[in-house]
Amino acid sequence: MLTELWPTYGLTIRTPRLELRLPREDEAAALARLAGEGVHRADERPFLTPWTDGGPGERVRSVLRGHWSRLAEWDVADWRLGLGVFLDGEPLGMVTLRARDFRVVREVTTFSWLGLRHHGKGYGTEARTGVLALAFDHLGARAARTEVFQDNHASQGVSRKLGYEHDGVSVDARGEEAVVSDRLRLTRERWAGQERPPVRVEGLAGCRSLFGA
Repeated sequence: MLTELWPTYGLTIRTPRLELRLPREDEAAALARLAGEGVHRADERPFLTPWTDGGPGERVRSVLRGHWSRLAEWDVADWRLGLGVFLDGEPLGMVTLRARDFRVVREVTTFSWLGLRHHGKGYGTEARTGVLALAFDHLGARAARTEVFQDNHASQGVSRKLGYEHDGVSVDARGEEAVVSDRLRLTRERWAGQERPPVRVEGLAGCRSLFGA
């Protein structure tokens, strides 16, 4: 019934190890608790989001608010698909695919987080490969973009491995510090020219129109 009323609940992306899909309420709570335990080391600040500010309870509520807002504010002209990343049913983190005016622009952006205990196992690369396969191979995207702090070496490595190329820089305020991010861009042509693990997308037919595809 929920899938009939909100078709993106029927969308599932399967990679060799992972399953990416909208979390149900109990799963969203489990993901929020995972984020509350930490998504990076306390001595790091790899994201603009101040994950280490406040206590675990605040991080839990922030993840839940973000999940609910992505559902409530969905619009074909401005959508954010926030998928839980699961390994054999265990929540590992979230990966989000976003687009504005996709029907015309045909570009997407991605961002993600994993629970700290799941870092260093290749799950981030595999999860991003999954949502990029959805964007390029099924929705007809022309390019994918991301912005990464220059000192965020792990995310830089994932992006370069997937074929992203330098596309300029941007400057943001991180507290009282001005930090430089690399703007990175992956074109459809570079995506198509690479060998990748198989990705299976299920349930797209019922919600394709919601993406402006």
